[in-house]
Amino acid sequence: MTDFRQVNIEGYTPEEILALPYAEVEALVFCDEPFAFRAGSAEILGEFRFAQDRLVVELAHIDGGGEGVLLALWILAERYAKQRDCHQVEWIVHALTCAKPNLKLRRLLERKGFVIKTSKENVAAYTYLHCF
Repeated sequence: MTDFRQVNIEGYTPEEILALPYAEVEALVFCDEPFAFRAGSAEILGEFRFAQDRLVVELAHIDGGGEGVLLALWILAERYAKQRDCHQVEWIVHALTCAKPNLKLRRLLERKGFVIKTSKENVAAYTYLHCF
């Protein structure tokens, strides 16, 4: 099994990202709009934001991966949220209306407890609120 620390995100290890100054991470990552990034072998379109006392991770598109990319993002998001005194990570994964759906991803999300919810914008997505 691949260790999550072997999955680099834009060339950085999770530990290197966690060691960056908050201002640098927030300027690059928390930019109030979706952006594309590489995590392991995956190309991901996502958005990261703070909402009240939680970190929101919204993944609009994931192309490739399979070597533990979501696990690496999960652990990194939790560790970053804890550093910022948040006690929740809200996951929103748009894997329902893809032109070429990844059935393995859907099974994984469902097995981990993600449920399908429709947003106020009438968009259905897999969601999960991780409290720690």
